[in-house]
Amino acid sequence: MASPLNQTIYPNIVSAYFVLFVCVHEKQCDMLVLYQIMDSRVDETDEKSKSEASESNLKGMGSIRENHILGDSNKSASSKDMLFRADQIDLKSLDVHLEKHLSRAWSRSVEPNRPKEPWEIDLAKLEIKNLIARGTYGTVYRGTYDEQDVAVKLLDWGEDDMATSAELASLRASFKQEVAVWYKLDHPNVTSFVGASMGTSNLRMPERTSSDGPTDQLPSKACCVVVEYLTGGTLKGLLYKNRRKKLPYKVVIQLAMDLSRGLSYLHSKKIVHRDVKAENMLLDANRNLKIADFGVARVEAQNPKDMTGETGTLGYMAPEVLQGKPYNRKCDVYSFGICLWETYCCDLPYPFLSFSEVSSAVVRHNLRPEIPRCCPSSLANIMRKCWDANPDKRPEMDEVVKLLEAIDTSKGGGMIPEDQATGCFCFGQIRGP
Repeated sequence: MASPLNQTIYPNIVSAYFVLFVCVHEKQCDMLVLYQIMDSRVDETDEKSKSEASESNLKGMGSIRENHILGDSNKSASSKDMLFRADQIDLKSLDVHLEKHLSRAWSRSVEPNRPKEPWEIDLAKLEIKNLIARGTYGTVYRGTYDEQDVAVKLLDWGEDDMATSAELASLRASFKQEVAVWYKLDHPNVTSFVGASMGTSNLRMPERTSSDGPTDQLPSKACCVVVEYLTGGTLKGLLYKNRRKKLPYKVVIQLAMDLSRGLSYLHSKKIVHRDVKAENMLLDANRNLKIADFGVARVEAQNPKDMTGETGTLGYMAPEVLQGKPYNRKCDVYSFGICLWETYCCDLPYPFLSFSEVSSAVVRHNLRPEIPRCCPSSLANIMRKCWDANPDKRPEMDEVVKLLEAIDTSKGGGMIPEDQATGCFCFGQIRGP
Protein backbone atom coordinates (compact mmCIF):
# COMPACT_ATOMS: atom_id res chain seq x y z
CA MET A 1 0.00 0.00 0.00
CA ALA A 2 1.46 3.33 -1.05
CA SER A 3 2.27 5.77 1.76
CA PRO A 4 -0.54 8.28 2.27
CA LEU A 5 1.97 10.79 3.64
CA ASN A 6 3.51 11.47 0.28
CA GLN A 7 2.44 15.10 0.13
CA THR A 8 3.94 15.53 -3.33
CA ILE A 9 1.38 13.14 -4.81
CA TYR A 10 -1.44 13.54 -2.30
CA PRO A 11 -1.24 17.11 -0.92
CA ASN A 12 -4.88 17.42 0.09
CA ILE A 13 -5.55 14.31 2.15
CA VAL A 14 -7.88 15.28 4.99
CA SER A 15 -7.44 12.18 7.13
CA ALA A 16 -5.05 9.29 6.65
CA TYR A 17 -3.38 6.44 8.48
CA PHE A 18 0.32 5.88 9.08
CA VAL A 19 1.40 2.32 9.82
CA LEU A 20 4.77 1.37 11.35
CA PHE A 21 6.08 -2.10 12.14
CA VAL A 22 8.47 -2.32 15.11
CA CYS A 23 11.34 -4.75 14.44
CA VAL A 24 11.44 -8.08 16.29
CA HIS A 25 13.61 -7.69 19.39
CA GLU A 26 14.60 -10.56 21.70
CA LYS A 27 11.94 -12.87 20.25
CA GLN A 28 9.13 -10.42 20.98
CA CYS A 29 6.19 -10.26 18.54
CA ASP A 30 6.02 -7.50 15.96
CA MET A 31 3.97 -4.57 17.19
CA LEU A 32 1.85 -2.37 14.97
CA VAL A 33 1.86 1.33 15.80
CA LEU A 34 -1.07 3.15 14.27
CA TYR A 35 -1.20 6.93 14.08
CA GLN A 36 -4.19 8.81 12.77
CA ILE A 37 -3.41 12.19 11.26
CA MET A 38 -6.65 14.05 11.68
CA ASP A 39 -6.25 17.07 9.43
CA SER A 40 -3.44 17.70 6.96
CA ARG A 41 -4.90 20.97 5.72
CA VAL A 42 -3.56 22.99 8.64
CA ASP A 43 -0.97 25.71 8.18
CA GLU A 44 2.64 24.75 7.60
CA THR A 45 3.72 25.74 11.16
CA ASP A 46 1.24 23.36 12.79
CA GLU A 47 2.19 20.59 10.35
CA LYS A 48 5.86 21.00 11.14
CA SER A 49 5.32 20.95 14.92
CA LYS A 50 3.08 17.87 14.70
CA SER A 51 5.57 16.12 12.46
CA GLU A 52 8.44 16.81 14.87
CA ALA A 53 6.38 15.60 17.82
CA SER A 54 5.41 12.39 16.03
CA GLU A 55 8.99 11.77 14.93
CA SER A 56 10.20 12.21 18.53
CA ASN A 57 7.61 9.77 19.82
CA LEU A 58 8.52 7.19 17.20
CA LYS A 59 12.23 7.38 17.94
CA GLY A 60 11.56 6.80 21.62
CA MET A 61 9.51 3.72 21.00
CA GLY A 62 11.70 1.87 18.52
CA SER A 63 12.65 -1.11 20.72
CA ILE A 64 10.16 -1.22 23.59
CA ARG A 65 8.77 -4.56 24.53
CA GLU A 66 5.15 -5.68 24.39
CA ASN A 67 4.63 -5.77 28.15
CA HIS A 68 6.11 -2.29 28.54
CA ILE A 69 3.88 -0.93 25.78
CA LEU A 70 0.72 -2.42 27.22
CA GLY A 71 1.63 -1.41 30.75
CA ASP A 72 2.31 2.23 29.99
CA SER A 73 -0.09 2.83 27.13
CA ASN A 74 -2.65 4.55 29.34
CA LYS A 75 0.02 6.95 30.56
CA SER A 76 1.80 7.85 27.33
CA ALA A 77 -0.77 7.44 24.54
CA SER A 78 -3.02 10.36 23.78
CA SER A 79 -6.40 10.19 22.10
CA LYS A 80 -4.74 10.86 18.73
CA ASP A 81 -1.72 8.53 19.16
CA MET A 82 -3.15 5.11 20.03
CA LEU A 83 -1.34 1.77 20.18
CA PHE A 84 -3.06 -1.48 19.27
CA ARG A 85 -2.14 -5.12 18.90
CA ALA A 86 -1.76 -6.09 15.23
CA ASP A 87 -4.32 -8.87 15.58
CA GLN A 88 -6.91 -6.44 16.94
CA ILE A 89 -6.86 -4.04 13.98
CA ASP A 90 -9.30 -4.36 11.07
CA LEU A 91 -6.85 -3.67 8.24
CA LYS A 92 -9.49 -4.37 5.61
CA SER A 93 -11.64 -1.56 6.96
CA LEU A 94 -8.63 0.76 7.06
CA ASP A 95 -7.90 -0.03 3.40
CA VAL A 96 -11.46 0.92 2.46
CA HIS A 97 -11.20 4.29 4.19
CA LEU A 98 -7.71 4.93 2.85
CA GLU A 99 -8.82 4.21 -0.73
CA LYS A 100 -11.63 6.77 -0.35
CA HIS A 101 -9.14 9.40 0.83
CA LEU A 102 -6.66 8.60 -1.93
CA SER A 103 -9.40 8.74 -4.57
CA ARG A 104 -10.48 12.20 -3.43
CA ALA A 105 -6.89 13.39 -3.23
CA TRP A 106 -6.10 12.01 -6.68
CA SER A 107 -9.10 13.71 -8.26
CA ARG A 108 -8.11 17.06 -6.71
CA SER A 109 -4.41 16.81 -7.46
CA VAL A 110 -4.42 15.48 -11.05
CA GLU A 111 -4.68 18.26 -13.61
CA PRO A 112 -6.41 20.70 -11.21
CA ASN A 113 -6.52 23.44 -13.83
CA ARG A 114 -7.61 21.17 -16.68
CA PRO A 115 -10.67 22.56 -18.49
CA LYS A 116 -13.77 20.38 -18.32
CA GLU A 117 -14.42 18.31 -21.42
CA PRO A 118 -17.87 18.53 -23.04
CA TRP A 119 -18.46 14.84 -22.37
CA GLU A 120 -17.66 14.95 -18.64
CA ILE A 121 -20.59 14.19 -16.34
CA ASP A 122 -21.52 15.10 -12.78
CA LEU A 123 -20.75 12.00 -10.72
CA ALA A 124 -23.07 13.22 -7.96
CA LYS A 125 -25.96 12.33 -10.29
CA LEU A 126 -24.61 8.83 -10.99
CA GLU A 127 -25.57 5.90 -8.77
CA ILE A 128 -24.14 2.40 -9.11
CA LYS A 129 -26.55 -0.48 -8.46
CA ASN A 130 -25.10 -3.90 -9.24
CA LEU A 131 -22.25 -5.69 -10.98
CA ILE A 132 -22.79 -6.84 -14.57
CA ALA A 133 -19.40 -8.15 -15.67
CA ARG A 134 -15.68 -8.04 -14.94
CA GLY A 135 -12.92 -7.71 -17.52
CA THR A 136 -9.14 -7.46 -17.68
CA TYR A 137 -9.03 -3.68 -17.59
CA GLY A 138 -12.43 -2.74 -16.22
CA THR A 139 -15.66 -3.65 -14.49
CA VAL A 140 -19.17 -2.99 -15.77
CA TYR A 141 -22.01 -2.04 -13.44
CA ARG A 142 -25.66 -1.20 -13.88
CA GLY A 143 -26.75 2.16 -12.50
CA THR A 144 -28.78 5.32 -13.01
CA TYR A 145 -27.83 8.80 -14.19
CA ASP A 146 -30.45 11.52 -13.91
CA GLU A 147 -33.03 8.72 -13.48
CA GLN A 148 -31.92 7.07 -16.74
CA ASP A 149 -30.85 3.40 -16.70
CA VAL A 150 -27.20 3.23 -17.66
CA ALA A 151 -24.24 0.87 -17.84
CA VAL A 152 -21.09 2.13 -16.11
CA LYS A 153 -17.69 0.89 -17.20
CA LEU A 154 -15.04 1.50 -14.51
CA LEU A 155 -11.47 1.49 -15.77
CA ASP A 156 -8.40 1.21 -13.54
CA TRP A 157 -5.50 3.47 -14.54
CA GLY A 158 -3.01 1.69 -12.32
CA GLU A 159 -3.52 1.03 -8.65
CA ASP A 160 -1.21 2.56 -6.02
CA ASP A 161 1.95 3.08 -8.04
CA MET A 162 1.73 -0.35 -9.70
CA ALA A 163 1.76 1.32 -13.14
CA THR A 164 4.53 3.51 -14.46
CA SER A 165 3.94 7.09 -15.54
CA ALA A 166 4.31 6.01 -19.18
CA GLU A 167 1.70 3.28 -18.72
CA LEU A 168 -0.67 5.70 -17.02
CA ALA A 169 -0.23 8.19 -19.85
CA SER A 170 -1.04 5.45 -22.37
CA LEU A 171 -4.13 4.37 -20.45
CA ARG A 172 -5.34 7.96 -20.14
CA ALA A 173 -4.86 8.48 -23.88
CA SER A 174 -6.79 5.26 -24.62
CA PHE A 175 -9.59 6.39 -22.35
CA LYS A 176 -9.88 9.75 -24.07
CA GLN A 177 -9.75 7.99 -27.44
CA GLU A 178 -12.72 5.77 -26.59
CA VAL A 179 -14.70 8.70 -25.24
CA ALA A 180 -13.86 11.01 -28.14
CA VAL A 181 -15.05 8.37 -30.62
CA TRP A 182 -18.27 7.53 -28.81
CA TYR A 183 -19.24 11.10 -27.90
CA LYS A 184 -19.78 12.15 -31.52
CA LEU A 185 -21.85 9.15 -32.65
CA ASP A 186 -25.63 9.09 -33.11
CA HIS A 187 -27.20 6.04 -34.77
CA PRO A 188 -29.96 3.56 -33.77
CA ASN A 189 -27.53 0.65 -34.17
CA VAL A 190 -24.75 2.18 -32.06
CA THR A 191 -24.96 2.24 -28.27
CA SER A 192 -25.80 5.75 -27.03
CA PHE A 193 -23.06 7.53 -25.10
CA VAL A 194 -24.15 9.36 -21.91
CA GLY A 195 -20.86 10.72 -20.60
CA ALA A 196 -17.61 9.96 -18.83
CA SER A 197 -15.46 11.05 -15.91
CA MET A 198 -11.71 11.27 -15.42
CA GLY A 199 -12.05 10.40 -11.72
CA THR A 200 -14.36 8.64 -9.27
CA SER A 201 -14.06 10.73 -6.09
CA ASN A 202 -17.81 11.49 -5.93
CA LEU A 203 -19.03 8.15 -7.25
CA ARG A 204 -21.72 6.51 -5.12
CA MET A 205 -21.16 2.77 -4.85
CA PRO A 206 -23.30 0.12 -3.13
CA GLU A 207 -21.80 -1.47 -0.03
CA ARG A 208 -22.10 -4.96 -1.46
CA THR A 209 -23.21 -6.74 -4.62
CA SER A 210 -24.39 -10.24 -3.60
CA SER A 211 -21.32 -12.46 -3.20
CA ASP A 212 -18.86 -10.05 -4.78
CA GLY A 213 -18.05 -8.36 -1.47
CA PRO A 214 -17.49 -4.62 -0.96
CA THR A 215 -17.54 -2.51 -4.09
CA ASP A 216 -16.53 0.83 -2.57
CA GLN A 217 -12.83 0.01 -2.68
CA LEU A 218 -12.26 1.85 -5.95
CA PRO A 219 -8.69 2.30 -7.17
CA SER A 220 -7.60 5.85 -6.50
CA LYS A 221 -6.91 6.41 -10.21
CA ALA A 222 -10.07 4.95 -11.71
CA CYS A 223 -12.25 6.57 -14.36
CA CYS A 224 -15.60 5.65 -15.85
CA VAL A 225 -17.64 5.62 -19.08
CA VAL A 226 -21.45 5.80 -18.92
CA VAL A 227 -23.66 4.50 -21.74
CA GLU A 228 -27.29 3.52 -22.17
CA TYR A 229 -28.28 0.25 -20.51
CA LEU A 230 -29.75 -2.40 -22.81
CA THR A 231 -31.84 -5.14 -21.24
CA GLY A 232 -31.45 -7.79 -23.95
CA GLY A 233 -27.89 -8.81 -23.13
CA THR A 234 -25.27 -9.61 -25.76
CA LEU A 235 -25.63 -11.22 -29.16
CA LYS A 236 -23.27 -13.92 -27.90
CA GLY A 237 -25.73 -14.75 -25.11
CA LEU A 238 -28.63 -14.99 -27.54
CA LEU A 239 -26.71 -17.33 -29.84
CA TYR A 240 -25.69 -19.55 -26.94
CA LYS A 241 -29.29 -19.85 -25.73
CA ASN A 242 -30.31 -20.96 -29.23
CA ARG A 243 -27.35 -23.22 -29.92
CA ARG A 244 -29.65 -26.26 -30.28
CA LYS A 245 -32.90 -25.01 -31.77
CA LYS A 246 -31.20 -22.21 -33.83
CA LEU A 247 -32.67 -18.84 -34.81
CA PRO A 248 -35.41 -18.30 -37.40
CA TYR A 249 -34.02 -17.09 -40.71
CA LYS A 250 -35.94 -13.81 -40.47
CA VAL A 251 -34.29 -13.07 -37.10
CA VAL A 252 -30.84 -13.90 -38.49
CA ILE A 253 -31.27 -11.40 -41.33
CA GLN A 254 -32.70 -8.73 -39.02
CA LEU A 255 -29.72 -9.01 -36.66
CA ALA A 256 -27.31 -9.01 -39.61
CA MET A 257 -28.90 -5.88 -41.06
CA ASP A 258 -28.68 -4.08 -37.71
CA LEU A 259 -24.99 -4.89 -37.43
CA SER A 260 -24.23 -4.02 -41.03
CA ARG A 261 -26.04 -0.67 -40.77
CA GLY A 262 -24.18 0.20 -37.60
CA LEU A 263 -20.82 -0.64 -39.16
CA SER A 264 -21.71 1.24 -42.34
CA TYR A 265 -22.43 4.31 -40.19
CA LEU A 266 -19.12 3.99 -38.33
CA HIS A 267 -17.21 3.64 -41.59
CA SER A 268 -18.96 6.73 -42.99
CA LYS A 269 -17.47 8.60 -40.01
CA LYS A 270 -14.01 7.22 -40.82
CA ILE A 271 -14.13 5.01 -37.72
CA VAL A 272 -12.80 1.47 -37.71
CA HIS A 273 -14.15 -0.58 -34.80
CA ARG A 274 -11.36 -3.20 -34.94
CA ASP A 275 -13.05 -5.61 -32.51
CA VAL A 276 -16.29 -6.68 -34.19
CA LYS A 277 -17.55 -9.82 -32.43
CA ALA A 278 -20.74 -11.19 -30.91
CA GLU A 279 -19.72 -10.22 -27.37
CA ASN A 280 -19.55 -6.56 -28.38
CA MET A 281 -23.07 -6.47 -29.83
CA LEU A 282 -25.86 -5.58 -27.40
CA LEU A 283 -29.61 -6.10 -27.71
CA ASP A 284 -32.50 -3.99 -26.42
CA ALA A 285 -35.87 -5.28 -25.21
CA ASN A 286 -37.11 -5.54 -28.82
CA ARG A 287 -34.01 -7.47 -29.92
CA ASN A 288 -32.62 -4.53 -31.87
CA LEU A 289 -28.85 -4.83 -32.12
CA LYS A 290 -26.45 -2.04 -31.15
CA ILE A 291 -22.68 -1.94 -31.51
CA ALA A 292 -20.79 -1.38 -28.25
CA ASP A 293 -17.30 -1.26 -26.75
CA PHE A 294 -15.11 1.20 -28.61
CA GLY A 295 -12.06 0.41 -26.50
CA VAL A 296 -9.88 -0.30 -29.54
CA ALA A 297 -11.75 1.77 -32.13
CA ARG A 298 -9.93 4.61 -33.86
CA VAL A 299 -10.36 7.12 -36.61
CA GLU A 300 -9.18 5.59 -39.86
CA ALA A 301 -5.73 6.78 -40.82
CA GLN A 302 -5.19 8.51 -44.13
CA ASN A 303 -2.21 6.23 -44.66
CA PRO A 304 -3.11 2.54 -44.07
CA LYS A 305 0.47 1.95 -42.93
CA ASP A 306 -0.36 3.99 -39.83
CA MET A 307 -2.80 1.26 -38.75
CA THR A 308 -0.90 -1.91 -37.92
CA GLY A 309 -0.67 -4.44 -35.11
CA GLU A 310 -2.76 -7.37 -33.90
CA THR A 311 -5.82 -5.51 -32.60
CA GLY A 312 -9.03 -7.45 -32.07
CA THR A 313 -10.13 -10.97 -31.04
CA LEU A 314 -8.58 -14.06 -32.55
CA GLY A 315 -11.10 -15.96 -34.67
CA TYR A 316 -12.61 -12.69 -35.90
CA MET A 317 -9.32 -11.09 -36.98
CA ALA A 318 -8.61 -10.62 -40.67
CA PRO A 319 -5.46 -12.24 -42.15
CA GLU A 320 -3.76 -8.88 -42.69
CA VAL A 321 -4.29 -8.01 -39.03
CA LEU A 322 -2.95 -11.38 -37.89
CA GLN A 323 0.16 -10.81 -40.02
CA GLY A 324 0.73 -7.33 -38.63
CA LYS A 325 0.27 -5.77 -42.04
CA PRO A 326 -1.36 -2.36 -42.70
CA TYR A 327 -5.14 -2.55 -42.67
CA ASN A 328 -8.21 -0.36 -42.98
CA ARG A 329 -11.99 -0.57 -42.46
CA LYS A 330 -12.08 -3.80 -44.47
CA CYS A 331 -10.87 -5.66 -41.38
CA ASP A 332 -14.32 -4.92 -39.89
CA VAL A 333 -15.94 -6.39 -43.01
CA TYR A 334 -14.01 -9.63 -42.49
CA SER A 335 -15.10 -9.77 -38.83
CA PHE A 336 -18.68 -9.12 -39.91
CA GLY A 337 -18.52 -12.19 -42.19
CA ILE A 338 -17.51 -14.36 -39.23
CA CYS A 339 -20.29 -12.84 -37.09
CA LEU A 340 -22.81 -13.50 -39.86
CA TRP A 341 -21.84 -17.19 -39.96
CA GLU A 342 -21.97 -17.35 -36.17
CA THR A 343 -25.44 -15.77 -36.08
CA TYR A 344 -26.80 -18.18 -38.67
CA CYS A 345 -25.28 -21.30 -37.10
CA CYS A 346 -25.52 -20.27 -33.40
CA ASP A 347 -22.14 -21.88 -32.99
CA LEU A 348 -18.45 -21.07 -32.54
CA PRO A 349 -16.38 -20.87 -35.73
CA TYR A 350 -13.33 -22.88 -34.61
CA PRO A 351 -14.29 -24.75 -31.41
CA PHE A 352 -11.59 -27.44 -31.57
CA LEU A 353 -8.56 -25.38 -32.58
CA SER A 354 -6.10 -23.56 -30.36
CA PHE A 355 -5.29 -19.88 -30.81
CA SER A 356 -2.03 -20.62 -32.59
CA GLU A 357 -3.67 -23.19 -34.88
CA VAL A 358 -6.42 -20.74 -35.87
CA SER A 359 -3.96 -17.94 -36.57
CA SER A 360 -1.71 -20.13 -38.70
CA ALA A 361 -4.55 -21.80 -40.62
CA VAL A 362 -6.38 -18.54 -41.41
CA VAL A 363 -3.24 -16.96 -42.85
CA ARG A 364 -1.50 -19.91 -44.51
CA HIS A 365 -4.34 -22.24 -45.47
CA ASN A 366 -7.22 -19.80 -45.94
CA LEU A 367 -9.21 -21.43 -43.14
CA ARG A 368 -12.79 -20.21 -42.79
CA PRO A 369 -15.86 -21.58 -40.97
CA GLU A 370 -17.69 -24.30 -42.90
CA ILE A 371 -20.97 -23.02 -44.34
CA PRO A 372 -23.82 -25.56 -43.88
CA ARG A 373 -25.44 -26.81 -47.06
CA CYS A 374 -28.85 -25.78 -45.78
CA CYS A 375 -27.73 -22.14 -45.82
CA PRO A 376 -29.38 -20.18 -48.67
CA SER A 377 -26.89 -19.22 -51.38
CA SER A 378 -27.75 -15.52 -51.10
CA LEU A 379 -26.51 -15.48 -47.50
CA ALA A 380 -23.60 -17.84 -48.09
CA ASN A 381 -22.31 -15.59 -50.88
CA ILE A 382 -22.27 -12.59 -48.53
CA MET A 383 -20.23 -14.57 -46.01
CA ARG A 384 -17.66 -15.57 -48.63
CA LYS A 385 -17.36 -12.04 -50.01
CA CYS A 386 -16.85 -10.54 -46.58
CA TRP A 387 -14.12 -12.92 -45.44
CA ASP A 388 -12.16 -12.92 -48.70
CA ALA A 389 -8.41 -13.06 -48.04
CA ASN A 390 -7.87 -10.00 -50.23
CA PRO A 391 -9.18 -6.88 -48.44
CA ASP A 392 -9.70 -5.08 -51.75
CA LYS A 393 -12.18 -7.75 -52.86
CA ARG A 394 -14.33 -7.43 -49.76
CA PRO A 395 -17.44 -5.27 -50.21
CA GLU A 396 -18.05 -1.99 -48.41
CA MET A 397 -20.53 -2.25 -45.55
CA ASP A 398 -23.13 -0.11 -47.31
CA GLU A 399 -23.06 -2.65 -50.14
CA VAL A 400 -23.55 -5.46 -47.61
CA VAL A 401 -26.60 -3.65 -46.28
CA LYS A 402 -28.16 -3.64 -49.76
CA LEU A 403 -27.37 -7.34 -50.27
CA LEU A 404 -29.06 -8.25 -46.98
CA GLU A 405 -32.09 -6.07 -47.71
CA ALA A 406 -32.61 -7.97 -50.97
CA ILE A 407 -32.87 -11.38 -49.26
CA ASP A 408 -36.34 -12.95 -49.20
CA THR A 409 -37.08 -14.51 -45.81
CA SER A 410 -40.71 -15.45 -46.49
CA LYS A 411 -39.82 -19.02 -47.44
CA GLY A 412 -37.58 -19.70 -44.49
CA GLY A 413 -34.04 -20.90 -44.90
CA GLY A 414 -32.71 -20.89 -41.34
CA MET A 415 -30.34 -23.38 -39.81
CA ILE A 416 -31.99 -26.78 -39.29
CA PRO A 417 -32.27 -27.64 -35.57
CA GLU A 418 -30.29 -30.68 -34.49
CA ASP A 419 -33.38 -32.55 -33.27
CA GLN A 420 -34.92 -32.40 -36.76
CA ALA A 421 -31.98 -33.96 -38.53
CA THR A 422 -31.10 -37.61 -39.06
CA GLY A 423 -27.33 -37.65 -39.15
CA CYS A 424 -25.75 -34.52 -40.55
CA PHE A 425 -28.26 -31.67 -40.35
CA CYS A 426 -26.80 -30.06 -43.46
CA PHE A 427 -28.22 -32.82 -45.66
CA GLY A 428 -31.76 -32.85 -44.28
CA GLN A 429 -34.73 -32.39 -46.63
CA ILE A 430 -36.64 -30.00 -44.34
CA ARG A 431 -35.69 -26.38 -44.62
CA GLY A 432 -35.05 -24.39 -41.48
CA PRO A 433 -37.47 -21.87 -39.98
